[in-house]
Amino acid sequence: MTTSTALLLADLAGVAVFAASGASAAVAKRLDLFGVVFVGFVAALGGGIVRDLVIDEVPPLAFADWRYATTAAVTAGAIFWLHPQFARLRTTVLVLDAAGLGLFTVAGTLKALDAQVPPVGACLIGMITAIGGGLCRDLLTGEIPVVLRREIYAVAALAGSIVVVLLDGLGYAGPIPLVAAVLLVFGLRLVALRRRWSAPVAALRPPPRTGGITGPPD
Repeated sequence: MTTSTALLLADLAGVAVFAASGASAAVAKRLDLFGVVFVGFVAALGGGIVRDLVIDEVPPLAFADWRYATTAAVTAGAIFWLHPQFARLRTTVLVLDAAGLGLFTVAGTLKALDAQVPPVGACLIGMITAIGGGLCRDLLTGEIPVVLRREIYAVAALAGSIVVVLLDGLGYAGPIPLVAAVLLVFGLRLVALRRRWSAPVAALRPPPRTGGITGPPD
């Protein structure tokens, strides 16, 4: 198996995982078959579509290569019919989701760097590639996006993007350093889930009590 084939298979595996995640959320909201497939498609490919539009690569890969759209649609359709069995695999899905997060982060950052995007922009594009689909999924199903809540998700993707940019700047953009960046995102996400790490949230204080409404002074 060539390196390009291995990367393609890894990319399609990530698409399938995120499509399954989106389809599961749609099933839980009692959407019909079209709705389930649509949400699965958006969850799997939304981040990549945004990335390609930002770097002016048109048509986006999700539309240019039939294998991506087909993988997302077939996976989402399968979840529509097999969701009772799939629901028992929650732990497995979380692990695969973490792996997909790492793969999409590294792939998105590299693609941005190849398009001559400056380092800071490449980090942001890498993060958006990884989290964009999940953000769209939650918005379509009426949920507060996971990436905006306390879970360490977007932070893990951003950390991976920064590592990729640093490695590229130092000339260490070979397969081994990039695999290490994928493993960093993967490991950080799993450890955060295991230890229930979360980003800080603002502390809300109750409004001060007053002795009652008083009239204007005489």
